[in-house]
Amino acid sequence: MKAHIDKLKKFLVAENIDAAFVAILDVGETTSMPGVRWLTGYSGSTGGVFVTQKSATFISDFRYTEQAKKEVKGAKVLISKKPPIATLADLKAAQKKNLKVAIEAARLTIEQKMMIEVALPDAILIDCKNMLEDIAIIKDKYEIENLRQAAKISDSAFERILGFLRPGITEKEVGAELEYQMKMLGAEKEAFSTIVASGFRSAMPHGVASSKKLEKGDFITFDFGAIYNGYVSDMTRTVVLGKATTRQKKVYNTVLKAQMAGVKKVKAGVAGKAVDDVCRKIITKAGFGKNFGHGTGHGIGLEVHSGPRLSPISKDILKSGMVVTVEPGIYITGWGGVRIEDDVVVRPGGCTILNKSPKNLLEI
Repeated sequence: MKAHIDKLKKFLVAENIDAAFVAILDVGETTSMPGVRWLTGYSGSTGGVFVTQKSATFISDFRYTEQAKKEVKGAKVLISKKPPIATLADLKAAQKKNLKVAIEAARLTIEQKMMIEVALPDAILIDCKNMLEDIAIIKDKYEIENLRQAAKISDSAFERILGFLRPGITEKEVGAELEYQMKMLGAEKEAFSTIVASGFRSAMPHGVASSKKLEKGDFITFDFGAIYNGYVSDMTRTVVLGKATTRQKKVYNTVLKAQMAGVKKVKAGVAGKAVDDVCRKIITKAGFGKNFGHGTGHGIGLEVHSGPRLSPISKDILKSGMVVTVEPGIYITGWGGVRIEDDVVVRPGGCTILNKSPKNLLEI
């Protein structure tokens, strides 16, 4: 998209770099280079973008001719018989001597980096770590609207899944139904491996759905997300299957108090560490400090985990237009756990919560 390509061009000018090359690392059903989609809108699994201070060229092959023509915005489309990286050797703008070309080496395989070196033998490759993540950390209206729609899909799917819950069905069945509902509601697919963790397994922060059967009295933690136009949601809710015990209510209400305080703390100019501190102090004061072992949140966009970070070691300062999660939790091994998570847009005087699902303790 032109606006995003223009942001990269401004970066190149500011850093005195001649060009940048961003490619998709094709790993079957998933790709690890969302930058191509952020720059151009292209959602295929093979492609690359070569951007100079004045031009942009998208490269793919015959299989994606029609898709590229339809989706790519802001860049010239070049359909090549060679792989995108090899095609660099045919681009006049890429063959200047001592051309400084920005890449994100951590997002490339060793083989791909070597292929770039072969295609651009006279270039000087500059590893600009997190280049696009840093440029894209402030979301525009288009991005925020897509994130809002992804959150809306998650909310609706969660509402639908509550009527599906009953003792005896497995976490995998619940997870499959949740993913099905998201797709029926318009999601491209799930944003990450769906977490459905019940009973003692709810003490596992990343307890991906298993064959465990739901039992009466279980905490059930859902951590899931939808992809809409490439943008993700990341939402967590915890419910009780049946009546909650006194201990369950205490743990749940502690997390809820911490989460709401964290959301209230989010606004432009606040340190990510400060948001984490607010949540962590509430949980620690309640006697569960050792049971909260992860950060309070992270940025989202085309990826589920990106900057800024909300954690005890974060050095990030929140800025208007960033979109972050707020997700404190308590995890008690052998017993269970609770996490509550919203996606929020940072604003000058506070934040906008994208998720609308209830956060009071639901007894199903």
